[in-house]
Amino acid sequence: LCIVASIVTGVPVKWVEDRMENLSTTSFARDYHMTAEIAAKNDGTVTGLKVHVLADHGGFDACADPSKWPAGFFNIVTGSYDFPAAHLAVDGVYTNKAPGGVAYRCSFRVTEAAYCIERAMDILAQKLDMDPADLRMKNFVKPEQFPYHSALGWEYDSGDYHTAMQKAMDTIGYRELRAEQKAKQEAFKRGETREIMGIGVSFFTEIVGAGPSKNCDILGVAMFDSAEIRVHPTGSVISRMGTKSQGQGHETTWAQIIATEIGIPAADIMVEEGNTDTAPYGLGTYGSRSTPVAGAAIALASRKIRNKAQMIAAHMLEVSEYDLEWDVDGFHVKGNPQARKSMKEIAWAAYHAPPPGMEPGLEAVSYYDPPNMTYPFGAYLCVMDIDVDTGVARTRRFYALM
Repeated sequence: LCIVASIVTGVPVKWVEDRMENLSTTSFARDYHMTAEIAAKNDGTVTGLKVHVLADHGGFDACADPSKWPAGFFNIVTGSYDFPAAHLAVDGVYTNKAPGGVAYRCSFRVTEAAYCIERAMDILAQKLDMDPADLRMKNFVKPEQFPYHSALGWEYDSGDYHTAMQKAMDTIGYRELRAEQKAKQEAFKRGETREIMGIGVSFFTEIVGAGPSKNCDILGVAMFDSAEIRVHPTGSVISRMGTKSQGQGHETTWAQIIATEIGIPAADIMVEEGNTDTAPYGLGTYGSRSTPVAGAAIALASRKIRNKAQMIAAHMLEVSEYDLEWDVDGFHVKGNPQARKSMKEIAWAAYHAPPPGMEPGLEAVSYYDPPNMTYPFGAYLCVMDIDVDTGVARTRRFYALM
């Protein structure tokens, strides 16, 4: 329409939309039809999972998919549970809709996968007449099983699902709430109340931190990240990375990482993000990857700077570098805290009086290819009261533990 308007009027025409218009009309995230089958014993122990997904991608993909995994991150659909066998098939189709797969709220595919397995576990609990929390506790991956290799190919690095769920249940008084719910159900059957009570239980294990080249690439381009940090003679810092804040506050986070690693105040650190003319290699910000991938690259680059700074400080203090200890914002001689050099003093020396044979300056570049993804987890419990005549629903309690 803009093109037509420009032709008709003979002047440039620009369309400007607000955020709500964009979210409601120009892209969509979730149009999946998911079918899940769980095999389980009578005692609730799961033995197998089979999932099929029909995914509408719209006119074309609008998200970054790891091409080494045809089903994308939907492979996390086994969730927090110890399925000895699982099969997943995802059929992606292109339609005449707007571009699909846009992660406008939470990471693409992972949310749908968590919803799929959690609904399936709830249905299994109903069929077996088991408490949904007890069913989950029975089938969680145990702490001693980590690092855990899922039936669909991921290696969960760590976790303690039982403790997380138990803490959430204890915090809200889960058993007492179930007793209250049962009493309300009986009162409803007797006609003594028109209000019913619902308790929702959900547990998730997410897969984030897209970056490991062994798992993730986009059309062959590896998804690791890098960082470039330069300390000026004055002790101020400029840092560059390939991520781009979308409102998460990267500028604060990156400055805090550098400040912690090399002791220069965050106020003296300038962060430059997403400038493709100057930024080092990076695959951008999405899928909760910035801190575990770019943040790690920043930390490693900072440590390279600190290692060089230690050698400069040793030269300035006329001791071995192994005789120095790091102390917040500089180095001091072991056993003699008064003999110390701050990072600002070291930065000045790096440019004006470096040790003989050492290249001047104080800067570093680091490329970080993570060994694995990260697997955060958490529990959600929701308590609601609903008037069956009016449909009015009141959320009494919502508790999240992550």
